Amino acid sequence: MSADDLRLPDGGQIDRSRPLNFRFDGRWYRGYAGDTLASALLANGVRMVGRSFKYHRPRGIMTAGSEEPNALVQLRRHERTEPNVRATQIELFDGLEAESQNRWPSLKFDFGAVNNALGRLFPAGFYYKTFMWPKGFWKTYEVVIRHAAGMGRSPEQPDPDRYDKMHAHCDVLVVGGGPAGLAAARAAAATGARVILADEQPAFGGSLLGNGARIDDAPGADWAASVVEELQDRDNVRLLPRTTVIGYHDHNYLTAVERVADHLAVPPPHRPRQRLWKIRAKQVVLATGAIERPLVFADNDRPGVMLASAAQCYVHRYGVRPGRRAVVFTNNDSAYGAALDMAAAGVMVTAIVDLRPDITGSRVDRAREAGIAIYAGEAVVGVYGARGLTAVDVQRLDDSGTAVVSLPRRLDCDLLAVSGGWNPTVHLFSQSGGRLRFDPEKSAFVPDTSRQVERTVGAAKGDFDLETCIADGAAAGAAGVQASSLSAVEAPPEQTPMRPLWLVPGKAALGRGAKHFVDFQNDVTAADLNLAAREGYRSIEHVKRYTTTGMGTDQGKTSNVNALAIVAGTLGVDIEAVGTTTFRPPYTPAAFGAFAGRDHGDFLDPERKTPMHAWHVTNGAVFEPVGQWLRPRYYQRGQEDMRAAVARECKAARDSLGVLDATTLGKIDI
Repeated sequence: MSADDLRLPDGGQIDRSRPLNFRFDGRWYRGYAGDTLASALLANGVRMVGRSFKYHRPRGIMTAGSEEPNALVQLRRHERTEPNVRATQIELFDGLEAESQNRWPSLKFDFGAVNNALGRLFPAGFYYKTFMWPKGFWKTYEVVIRHAAGMGRSPEQPDPDRYDKMHAHCDVLVVGGGPAGLAAARAAAATGARVILADEQPAFGGSLLGNGARIDDAPGADWAASVVEELQDRDNVRLLPRTTVIGYHDHNYLTAVERVADHLAVPPPHRPRQRLWKIRAKQVVLATGAIERPLVFADNDRPGVMLASAAQCYVHRYGVRPGRRAVVFTNNDSAYGAALDMAAAGVMVTAIVDLRPDITGSRVDRAREAGIAIYAGEAVVGVYGARGLTAVDVQRLDDSGTAVVSLPRRLDCDLLAVSGGWNPTVHLFSQSGGRLRFDPEKSAFVPDTSRQVERTVGAAKGDFDLETCIADGAAAGAAGVQASSLSAVEAPPEQTPMRPLWLVPGKAALGRGAKHFVDFQNDVTAADLNLAAREGYRSIEHVKRYTTTGMGTDQGKTSNVNALAIVAGTLGVDIEAVGTTTFRPPYTPAAFGAFAGRDHGDFLDPERKTPMHAWHVTNGAVFEPVGQWLRPRYYQRGQEDMRAAVARECKAARDSLGVLDATTLGKIDI
């Protein structure tokens, strides 16, 4: 099967009549309008897309959204270059140029990979212990540290693009354009309320665009398109696609960044590249969805290890097979849908490895009918393939899930789709001042007590089945009034309860041999978290800073809950007792230009001039800024310096007359 065979012959929300050429690491590829850089790279068989921060390990595409920790690229060139942009959020355009980061001299041959071989020398907090002595060496350390800091390159030339700011008021702000958000916006609009619907994707629909869910006996994507069309026809609704709500502040004041022209090579004349929205809402509906949680197992960072929901999304939304031969590793039922969809798309799904020893349900039966082997009560304990997955080892676990009790079974594959359950996306809820609680049944933190006038709905609240999401969104959008007519959603299949296993045992003791990654972007392992706990760190905020977990550009979207659970297990306490770290804005990285807007250069700070300003200029005044006022500092004649000019002025004031322009204070003193 060639790279071309990874693109499905039909299907997906891409426009096959509009092929686009793009370049990655100096090589040209082809994609289609509607692709992201990530989906186009997968369609062209590109697996390795970057190197990790500390160990420079090969990394591949792991997700399909803003939670992506691995596929960070340097986008564009020259004055428009931008580092650390997630390939999963870059809309493909003709002539796009991107480079991998954090490697030298090339992605395949990176001298920095020596750090991986010397990994035992770089445990958590090694810099605190290493760079303190001898004191006289700090100047040497500083040069090395500054050279190693960061991953991409900041532009060195002035940004040629414009950025704008907008203020808006509404009755209801709906954050998230998935099934719950669309239902909320439609219900709120029907009451006559002024509604703003914002979603970070270029198209509304959320999870409906990336799975095979059906509504009204039709694809869920069709239902989403019909709701969007209905909302577009309403004068009281404003739709903001490509808009990420990045902060939830006091008194229902929210900030959002709209990527107006990021999907174009160059912004058209008279259009900004990005726009910062400052929104005041009487009521906020948070329909921010949920993020699938990875499993923590040995060498779980190899290119080819991907979230099951992401693999499913690439099939449905982009018409791409994320691999040729796949194994699915899970502790819950949702990954079975991904396995079935991949198999239907022509991916050879070798097996589903399920941590649960006893599994039943219609999805399990369908998987067996499709010829997919199911290994219950077993786990992936080893991964092979340095620059791309080639095989995995599977072994049975004991009842406690802490040790393997069988000989390894090796399965060939180039894709390992993993699912460790789902985390509601509660970042904005937490920023609003809301309190969270840990739900043992869902093994996730969910919203508990609100502090502002908001309602969290759907998967963001922990309700993961589609029918509940739509009903919950409709009720919230109508301010508590049940919608009279809800769409017919296929009944959710019977499910086997999840088996939370926060750390999958490997062939060797933790910290020996293979690494169990928790934070993929910052190379934080389970061994690092255990070390922090053993060294006396009890506050999760201290653990976060000591290990750097959750401090990358992804803000811990895929790592935080796993990290909390592993620390709790080490300390021997409940996860809720450990608590959560603070979710600070912005939710996803935002360009400085969006915050500056047009307030730069001569517009950075207004210049205020007194009524006598022209006279001062005529008489050779040298000005100094006093606040925003330009006040004459002295009057220069010929080549005299300030000291001579001031002495001359003092003598003139004593011998004859002096005038002080104090109009900045509201008076003239003679």
